[in-house]
Amino acid sequence: MGRIAGRFARVEPRRRLRAFVQGLLSELPRKNCWSIAEWAGEPSPDGMQHLLGRARWDADRVRDDVREYVLEHLHDEDAVLVVDETGDVKKGTHTVAVQRQYTGTAGRIENAQVAVYLVYAGLHGHAAVDRELYIPRSWTCDPDRCRAAGLGEDTVFATKPELAARMIGRFLDAGHRVGWVAGDEVYGGNPKLRSTLEERKVGYVLAVACSAEVTTGAGKFRADALAAKVPKRAWQKLSAGVGAKGHRFYDWAVIDLAEPRPGSHRLLIRRNRTTGEHAYYRCFSPAPVPLATLVRVAGSRWRVEETFQAGKGLAGLDEHQLRRFTSWSRWVTLAMLAHAFLAVVRADEHTRHPAPDGLIPLTCNEIQRLFTMLVAHHVHDVAHRLSWSAWRRRHQARARASHYRRQAANQT
Repeated sequence: MGRIAGRFARVEPRRRLRAFVQGLLSELPRKNCWSIAEWAGEPSPDGMQHLLGRARWDADRVRDDVREYVLEHLHDEDAVLVVDETGDVKKGTHTVAVQRQYTGTAGRIENAQVAVYLVYAGLHGHAAVDRELYIPRSWTCDPDRCRAAGLGEDTVFATKPELAARMIGRFLDAGHRVGWVAGDEVYGGNPKLRSTLEERKVGYVLAVACSAEVTTGAGKFRADALAAKVPKRAWQKLSAGVGAKGHRFYDWAVIDLAEPRPGSHRLLIRRNRTTGEHAYYRCFSPAPVPLATLVRVAGSRWRVEETFQAGKGLAGLDEHQLRRFTSWSRWVTLAMLAHAFLAVVRADEHTRHPAPDGLIPLTCNEIQRLFTMLVAHHVHDVAHRLSWSAWRRRHQARARASHYRRQAANQT
């Protein structure tokens, strides 16, 4: 908290911010301004809502502080930047950037809000270091709607790969260096993103569809057609990393591509050893690298799913009930900070206090439990609980009365 304190001119928002982040780290079953304010001992949610909506502070500067905090503690020369999006299912049409669209969270098309995240994944841990909200065309074509949701009048449509390129550019322009970027088919199928990374001499292992066409010395082929031509002796069994059940072993093959641009361009093919299912990756590196390196980078992409799971389950990343862009950006930035804190403590504990025999190393889940019980434990008297009960019922009564008035007006 001391690292970001300078972003706030007054002591009151600094104190409230500390309580808010502790609330995100708490074991509350549902995290929003109401529940966090009650947990923190405040008389109403007004202060927390003011912190997210109207208080004067720049969420982008705090985001930069989160990035520096993560890199300071989780720095790894072989780290990978992973780009991916996640969606939050929403009701209504007024929440910023919401529309019916596919989200992997639900596994189908839903009324949802989608954001793209940049995750720093290294040997010591992984955490999100940047975020961009995906604003659909249905919003950017409606200036009044954008204005009502707190978006700038100059908001223009940007694809998810363009948002990823924007975040990677910020990371590199801040003076940081990383050797690799990983992502799924949304990003691997975008030639502009691949060209941007190549121009900046950043290697990538980006998934592509089986129908993706690539050029070899023998001509142009679909990726799945090339996989069918790979001889048995060319496949190698390698681990894509350690998962919850041990090493994730697959069969791998790599094919050199004929590209006019400088650098090493290759097609990486992964084969499931049980089902025989294939996955394909476009790869680039400024200089040739061993197959094992490409496999390691490809396996790093799973870290983003772990980050989303921990960020949502432990830090309330997806539990915001906010309509305007400013409030959204502040909430997710503080949730990123809360999760980064858990990731950093985990890394430090693993380094300084290795787990004794018979115990697994401390996990982020266990660190959250200990932190809540030992550091951020709040006990409130009966009067506080009853006061909040009365406040909620009063608010609900006003909301119901307002609804009945609108209903009566519509009928007349």
